[in-house]
Parts: sequence; C-alpha cells; structure tokens
Amino acid sequence: MTPEEIAALPYRPCVGVVLTDGQGRVFAGQRADMADPAWQMPQGGIDAGETPVDAALRELREETGVKKRHVTVLAETADWLPYDLPPEVLPYRGKYRGQTQKWVLMRLDAGEEVIDLTHEDVEFSAWRWMTGAELLALIVPFKRPIYEAVLGEFGLA
Repeated sequence: MTPEEIAALPYRPCVGVVLTDGQGRVFAGQRADMADPAWQMPQGGIDAGETPVDAALRELREETGVKKRHVTVLAETADWLPYDLPPEVLPYRGKYRGQTQKWVLMRLDAGEEVIDLTHEDVEFSAWRWMTGAELLALIVPFKRPIYEAVLGEFGLA
C-alpha cells in the first residue's frame, strides 16, 4: 500500500481493558497467536450500539472469562487514543490504518479462579499480574506510547 492509501484508511474504534488486582498490578496476557511471546491487556472492537464500557466488559468476558459481576469499573480514559499499525502488518489487516481506543480501568473483586483463558475467544495462552513498568518492557513497540499514556492516566505507570 502506498502512504497515501494508508492515510486514507480509517481507524477502527476499539476498547482496551486495564484490569487491576487492586494492588497496583495489571492483568497481562500472552498472545496465543504469535510465535514470539507478546504480552498485552485485553482489547477489541466496539460493536454497533455499544458504549465503550459495554464493549470493554464484553471483551473482558470473551478473552478472560471475567464477568461484569466480578469487577468494579473505576474509570475511562478522557480521550480516544489512536495508533497506527506498522506497515508490515497493514496488508494483512486490510481496511484500517490502525485503531483509536477508549480504555477502561477495572478492579477484579473476585478471586483469580474466575480468570479462564479458554472461556470463549482464545486470545491468550498465559497470563500474569505485572506492574506497569514490567508490561511496558514487554509490549510490542508500536503500542508502547498508548500503553504509557493509559497507564500514566490511571496512575499505574
């Protein structure tokens, strides 16, 4: 794709979930679809008619098995945060130049046994609690600025 073609593509509206254990650590999942270990927080697209919080709760359930009754929603980012996909990924993704995301901060109020990575969408092959600094060291480089902004806004950097 040419730079002009890429610039003409829209951003996909998405949400991200910062799930905290209430002790300053966040949930990080190891992507199941990547050969090299890649860690990230739950995220996904917003369906028609969904609010960002509704979409975040759905994505959390689909990817981790954690249900609405297991969490307390604490905050939402003030702004939409866009990022561009790297050029080598664009031909495979096709219709979007990147994503623009709202992030939702949630606290897990249930025990860790409610986390079930095989619940619905197998997005992650493993998970663990990480500090913001640990996660920033492991996130793919093109998402690092978004993660820095989100973790900073929520006081978890």
